[in-house]
Amino acid sequence: MLDVYAGAQAQATIKKYGFTPEIFSVMLGASGGPKWFVLAGLDRVIVPEFLCHASRPVDIVGTSAGAFRTACLTQRDPRAAINRLAHHYSRTTYSEKPSPTEISESARDILQLMLGEQGISEILNNKQFKAHFITARSKGLDKYTHKYAQMLGLICSAMGNTLSRKTIKSFYERVTFGVREINYDCPAKLGNTYVPLNENNLEDALVASGSIPLVMDGVRNITGAPTGMYRDGGIIDYHFDFSVQQPVSSSGLVLYPHFYKNPIPGWFDKGLPYRKPHTKSYDNVVMLVPSDEFIAKLPYGKISDRNDFINLDVSSRLKYWQIILSETDRLGELFMQWSSSDEIIDKMQDFHF
Repeated sequence: MLDVYAGAQAQATIKKYGFTPEIFSVMLGASGGPKWFVLAGLDRVIVPEFLCHASRPVDIVGTSAGAFRTACLTQRDPRAAINRLAHHYSRTTYSEKPSPTEISESARDILQLMLGEQGISEILNNKQFKAHFITARSKGLDKYTHKYAQMLGLICSAMGNTLSRKTIKSFYERVTFGVREINYDCPAKLGNTYVPLNENNLEDALVASGSIPLVMDGVRNITGAPTGMYRDGGIIDYHFDFSVQQPVSSSGLVLYPHFYKNPIPGWFDKGLPYRKPHTKSYDNVVMLVPSDEFIAKLPYGKISDRNDFINLDVSSRLKYWQIILSETDRLGELFMQWSSSDEIIDKMQDFHF
């Protein structure tokens, strides 16, 4: 039901020290909208039952839906927060032709319900789990609100990206909002601007991280950040192609629950089969992925995604998403079983990008 992939350094570390919470210092959460439902069972146990036993702080880095999960996992009761997010997100409905503003307002409502009255304070003051939300500050035409300006900006960005991923920095600036500063070793040399999270910018940063161009409104002029329009962090870091730079004193492995065994670096790389992540970026990563067999047994033989809003009627979609959220608990149970017995060591596979 669960596949485990690990880079060379990760495998060597695990074989030496065992699969324990102590070897991890980073957790990642990728973009993907409703795809994350298939990871809910893992999210319900990884922090509250596994990583909580680590003696050092763990940086949790997320973009888009991964940032939403990060905000859950860095609250005082991460399981309850994940369940709130899953409950409200999986029951989302829109009008027949929703505007970007309608979708954005719905997302903000969901996040406010997930955060509750104390969520922001709990995230900012969490001593063990440190939240980081990646966003993309627009530098091209999609810094404007006009639909056709955004379309032209996206076309230009996509064309440049086809030639080289490095061109994305001409159109977007990676901005990470975090409770402490981290940086990334990115093969494409895309850089990073760090902005401290605080009570006045956390909600806006979280909304911005999931604000897909054309689909949602961007978030303009976030408190404490460089002036501009902030959009979905997945534009730059869809499924990640970087390694998190850590102090030597706290350096550890990266735990990455993901819905695909082949991560896609950036949003514009989805249609580029030759654009793959660098092996170096995954050298110290352990990635947990629902197996093909597990997915084949789900309704429609696939995981949930944004196309379900189009391809399924509301009743069918809501029922289907609840089944996934229930079935995925089996993945969490299996992870805890394997990790408690070191059985997970025998399950490790090499990445094949």
